[in-house]
Amino acid sequence: MNERARFFVSGGSGGIGAATCAALAASGLHPLVGFRTDASAAERIANRCGGMAVRCDLADEDSIAAAAALIENVGDLAGIVLAASPPPLLAGFSRVSREEFQAQWQVNVAGPHSLLQKLVRNCLQPRKSGVVLGILSAAMGGEGRTPARGMSAYVVAKFGQAGLLSVLGVEYPWLKVRSISPGYVRTRMLDVFDERFLEAQALSAPIRRPEEIAQDIVAELTL
Repeated sequence: MNERARFFVSGGSGGIGAATCAALAASGLHPLVGFRTDASAAERIANRCGGMAVRCDLADEDSIAAAAALIENVGDLAGIVLAASPPPLLAGFSRVSREEFQAQWQVNVAGPHSLLQKLVRNCLQPRKSGVVLGILSAAMGGEGRTPARGMSAYVVAKFGQAGLLSVLGVEYPWLKVRSISPGYVRTRMLDVFDERFLEAQALSAPIRRPEEIAQDIVAELTL
């Protein structure tokens, strides 16, 4: 891979995104650290990783367009990691408001759709080369497991992102489209859960560290 290869990581200033930026740098790659509001954190991560901070609020079309234009101008984009996501909303199907549902859908599906339209067309398609990775969730179920109860908006939005990735791979057959579906990870997103619930979950499956997930992501990106 080109030693100047750059990867844009949405949500790169926290949790799994920040760990992914560090893992990319450790592999000799250059992260573009996407952030929504915490510019100082993104700048610190970018400085440590030899990358660059890029404001990209996936709920704001103007912000998405500006980020895509900046990334295109920087050049050498090799891939995109969709690491931004609101914390799970702990509410069952009948208790989720329209606004709460839309907030999850916007950051996991609609915003990434707009971002990918621009970056794939302007940065990856001219070379017919690139990779896109989405961070889904074990909460979606699968392999005999039902989707998690009590976080319906989050689960539906992750299924939406899975559909987005599937269509992307079909329409751009030269594009490498990947995903991972981690379980519970020690990030600030776990703050919405009661600690006793997390202790019970840990009995059946360990709660992983962001650095472990980041290694899985970089392995998928560099296959």
